[in-house]
Amino acid sequence: MKKIAVLIYPNFSLYEITCLTEAMMWFEQKVDIFASSQLPIRSEDGFQIIADKTLDEFSSEDYSCIILPGMMIPFDALFDPKLIDFLCQLKGKNILIGAISAAPMLLAKAGLLDDVHFTSGIWEEICQTLPFIPHQNILHKPLVKDKNIITAVGFAFREFAEEIIRTLGIDDCKNGLFRGVYKEFSEQEMIHYMGEENLKQFMQEYESYQTQNNV
Repeated sequence: MKKIAVLIYPNFSLYEITCLTEAMMWFEQKVDIFASSQLPIRSEDGFQIIADKTLDEFSSEDYSCIILPGMMIPFDALFDPKLIDFLCQLKGKNILIGAISAAPMLLAKAGLLDDVHFTSGIWEEICQTLPFIPHQNILHKPLVKDKNIITAVGFAFREFAEEIIRTLGIDDCKNGLFRGVYKEFSEQEMIHYMGEENLKQFMQEYESYQTQNNV
């Protein structure tokens, strides 16, 4: 039986994926945690976690799905060359990829969203400013599935878990554990702006990481 891989990186969001990982336990699916190293990684809410394996130990033949949690502060993950190189190598592989909240930013930097429709919890100004994010491919919905990639905004963590489980064929999600998307959202409700000052601060930090990493 193939396993589920969860990627973690500094400031990752636990709550966005624990609904899914808990369900995997119910369905007796093995989950392995991967990171660039096995040094302790602190989540955005302060938990420290050590990955089971490093990215160098990943074998695509052993896994049916890779899950990427979001993060409020994306810079350490965004400028982690091991992580981005790992994601680049997934292009063209027959493996399900799930990314929630800001995690699609990592997929975009790796070129995995160039021809894929997606959604995310990324501020609209950032989507329009960072050149590697294919803004034309964004669908302003709680959850989007296109090809082998499932993306969701952070508040749709239950729907995200349900779609991953259904797509993997683990369960039909009709047992009452999940409720599906509970309302229709207009496009305007799904576009979130951070404001000029917040964008300025974000870009200053982004450019500082660029300089530090010689990108």
